[in-house]
Amino acid sequence: MSRTNPPPRRRTQRTLVMGALAGAMALTLGTMNFASADEAPHTLARVDNPYEGAQVYVNPEWSALAAAEPGGSAVADEPTAVWLDRIAAIEGVNGGMGLADHLDAALEQAGGQPIVFQVVIYDLPGRDCAALASNGELGPDEIDRYESEFIDPIVDILSDYSSNENLRVATVVEIDSLPNLVTNVSGETATANCQTMAQNGNYQTGVSYALDKLGDIPNVYNYIDAGHYGWLGWDSNFAPSAQLFYETATMNGATVDDVTGFIVNTANYGVNTEPYYAVTDSVNGTSVRQSDWVDWNYYVDNQSFALAFRDELVSDGFNSDIGMLIDTSRNGWGGSDRPTGTSSATDVNTYVDESRTDRRLHPGNWCNQAGAGLGERPTAAPAAGIDAYAWIKPPGESDGASEEIPNDEGKGFDQMCDPSYGGNPRNQNHPSGALGDAPLSGHWFSAQFQELLANAYPPL
Repeated sequence: MSRTNPPPRRRTQRTLVMGALAGAMALTLGTMNFASADEAPHTLARVDNPYEGAQVYVNPEWSALAAAEPGGSAVADEPTAVWLDRIAAIEGVNGGMGLADHLDAALEQAGGQPIVFQVVIYDLPGRDCAALASNGELGPDEIDRYESEFIDPIVDILSDYSSNENLRVATVVEIDSLPNLVTNVSGETATANCQTMAQNGNYQTGVSYALDKLGDIPNVYNYIDAGHYGWLGWDSNFAPSAQLFYETATMNGATVDDVTGFIVNTANYGVNTEPYYAVTDSVNGTSVRQSDWVDWNYYVDNQSFALAFRDELVSDGFNSDIGMLIDTSRNGWGGSDRPTGTSSATDVNTYVDESRTDRRLHPGNWCNQAGAGLGERPTAAPAAGIDAYAWIKPPGESDGASEEIPNDEGKGFDQMCDPSYGGNPRNQNHPSGALGDAPLSGHWFSAQFQELLANAYPPL
């Protein structure tokens, strides 16, 4: 479908200031190219993988925070995603950059060459029904507000830039939402909030609406969140998730052509690949799948899961050229605790625990994990079927507060962010593994950033 572009937005004074900041970061500046109000609508040439042959936007706000940390200058020029996690973020919160400001800065960084602008679309009604730390501002039934006050304004702004041949917008659409409808609606892992969202259908309605409207914009590339191997890697979750994603992507006007691909491990800690053991290993005739860590899962890392899930999605009806992203911002697990080879243990649990590079207490632990490190640096097309390794979660931004903090962002206190919490059925009652003294999700967490630097793998 085609759309008529509205007139270009006027650049604000804040935009000019942020543009100067981008220049101070020694980024190449270029001439911006906007569609004129009288220009006829047209369709830009699409590329199979938006990350290939393009630089990726460095968020100057995150870059400044990283550079201010001891040692942070080593990664301050790495690209990270912009998160739109509430309606106010579209125009900018507390004097910060809004979506249009970031897009202007991206075009300045581009210098007349292709650039990928990564943005997380994250404000569904009843958001993140299984994790209180990332609850949102909209109630379970406020789907009309989501569409008219959140998605529509984003679409309007992105449409202003839709004819710029150098701009490629990679959207990460509503992390955690659809996977929660598979795993947290029934059984011992069920939550009342997830059951509500399954019954009212607003996760699927909202995601399909976003895909349809964003998919109309010729330079937008939509990636749907697909959880991670430690969430959907079991047979009971794997195929049902792919089927739910296809159903969602083909309802309310959306089609599979609105989907460029999927992303795994968003804001999580699971490794790309496990170099020292495989799911096919056995110890004294016992499969590693029987170990407490693997727990009968069919995958032990995100890359093998992502590629297998890609095949499943294609078999369900998605286009054969879809690509996968892996968020590698915090899955390096370097440092002194990182194994250097395969264990020689004859007990299957010891073998897995001594061989695995993911040092979490349980693969279901997700909040501000102690000992985590920066992962692979953002890379285009690192393997066949993988569009990019990307830093979607900006390193140094908290996953959630370690204690209850009153706030106006709709974010609750989740015990999985409390280092003293002993766990729940979703993580087999393991301790949370979270760092203490953590701020609200999305807020800067200096202590975590320092751990990520120290435990980076590959090392800085």
